[in-house]
Amino acid sequence: MNKLLIVVDFQNDFIDGALGFDGAIDIKDAIMEKIKHFKTNNYDVVYTLDTHEDNYLETEEGDNLPVIHCVKGTHGHQVQKDVKDVLDDDDLAFVKYSFPALELGNYLKDKDYDEIELCGLVSNICVISNAVIAKSALPDAHIVVDAQATASFDERLHEQSLNVMEGLHIEVKNR
Repeated sequence: MNKLLIVVDFQNDFIDGALGFDGAIDIKDAIMEKIKHFKTNNYDVVYTLDTHEDNYLETEEGDNLPVIHCVKGTHGHQVQKDVKDVLDDDDLAFVKYSFPALELGNYLKDKDYDEIELCGLVSNICVISNAVIAKSALPDAHIVVDAQATASFDERLHEQSLNVMEGLHIEVKNR
């Protein structure tokens, strides 16, 4: 079986920075274990980086979420240190200047993954949008989201996003 793990936006600004929230760091160990498991089994691992420039507040996203975050080159933009330490230099990073971003889908569409698993932050924004992109790029691949390895600043929206993903034939495990 050909598998891929996508670690979504596990960046400092979503953990303890500009958009940080209680519970975000709690999924760190689960993410690290997933990365180690995938690597031990010679499966692929990629990660996404929410990325903004100094003009963020002038963008469509900035109009809707007027909190400057994940500015390229800042500490907040970096992947959380412990998770970064288990990633390899050859793990592919997808820089996303918006969400959803097509770069990940364009990469996936020519791959032969049987299963794609997603984890990271934030379940009701970037995790769900990347899960839909993965499903769109590889409609016959089994898409999985681990509820214990994703979180949101809003528990109600977290649960709703997991329900929506299940409705889109994305397996939500460990609920």
